[in-house]
Amino acid sequence: MKQFVDVVCIYTKTGQIRPLYIVWEDGIKYPIDKITQIIPAAALYSGGMGMRYTCKIGNQQRYLFLEEGKWFVEKSNMPYY
Repeated sequence: MKQFVDVVCIYTKTGQIRPLYIVWEDGIKYPIDKITQIIPAAALYSGGMGMRYTCKIGNQQRYLFLEEGKWFVEKSNMPYY
């Protein structure tokens, strides 16, 4: 299932989008410690296609997707609910 989230990010002068925090549905901000990969990819559990950001959040790896201007994570893959 897609869990749409707010994302705090910066836009660089070269046009890149760099997510800094995921804001979960209860308002808690989860800092993104590192982005290891940015590629166009399909969301395997929830369907859809977009830019997939492979993020390190704490000691876990998570996928954050940007699809048609909206950010989402695959809820079945998140420890925060």
